[in-house]
Amino acid sequence: MIPIRYVEPVFRPPSEAESLILPVTDGCSWNHCTFCEMYTAPQKKFRARDDAEIIDSLRLTGERYGDQIRRVFLADGDALVLPTRRLLTILEAIRTHLPAVRRISSYCLPRNLRKKAQSEIDELAAAGLSMVYVGAESGDDQVLTKVNKGETFISTCEALEKFGAAGISRSVMILNGLGGKVFSQQHAENSARLANAVQPEYLATLVVSFPKGEQRFRADFPEWEPLGQSELFVEMERFLSALELKRTVFRSDHASNWLVLKGTLGADKERLLAQVRQAIAAPEQVALRPEWARGL
Repeated sequence: MIPIRYVEPVFRPPSEAESLILPVTDGCSWNHCTFCEMYTAPQKKFRARDDAEIIDSLRLTGERYGDQIRRVFLADGDALVLPTRRLLTILEAIRTHLPAVRRISSYCLPRNLRKKAQSEIDELAAAGLSMVYVGAESGDDQVLTKVNKGETFISTCEALEKFGAAGISRSVMILNGLGGKVFSQQHAENSARLANAVQPEYLATLVVSFPKGEQRFRADFPEWEPLGQSELFVEMERFLSALELKRTVFRSDHASNWLVLKGTLGADKERLLAQVRQAIAAPEQVALRPEWARGL
């Protein structure tokens, strides 16, 4: 057993499947996004963990598995809410007790970088933080307000630009369908504008879904109407068409997506657009994910 205390449920990005999940906080410091169900369980109230517990967990893990662990993911929802001093202490402890680690990553809310100077982000990069996952959700300020994201196009851009300047890889996620029918066009176009502005190393799309129901979401967004399968493809076509990326790894392969898309933008832009346009024109001729496989 890994000598780390976990508070269930534990979340991590798909690409962190082989990483050691190291909780440095529990829950999410914002936790007001109406579309998000990840940290709503009663036991997931936000709290920062004590340095002593984190370092002790690293020491014990290192004694048992130190030469086997290559990647560490700092959990929970936004580890970078911690002061830079504390983050540097944790990163130093990872280097000390897990010397084989080659990648350290974390989720990040853009709001957490507002009070961090560029020099602090540079320090974190030098200490080993090499990748962040930012759920931008949308580049459209109206949509972000409707879903109570607590961010704007500008705040998200500023955070991503700080990471980019420090040489930290950025994985940005957009929620297909988040604006519903009313805001679909501006959601797609402004989300592409966000990606174009920051040129992230990685870009992914998921389809918005509500396994626990839509009541919380609709309380602030009563006019929201979900997009049908074809409408989701149309929104994706509009999003891809507006992208002007130089070298970004693109993935739309989460379980929520009907149509699996993978490529590098812009090299594969036309191929990806052709796949989406075929799905719009003749969905019966495209290998779509069956409904049962989209269970979340």
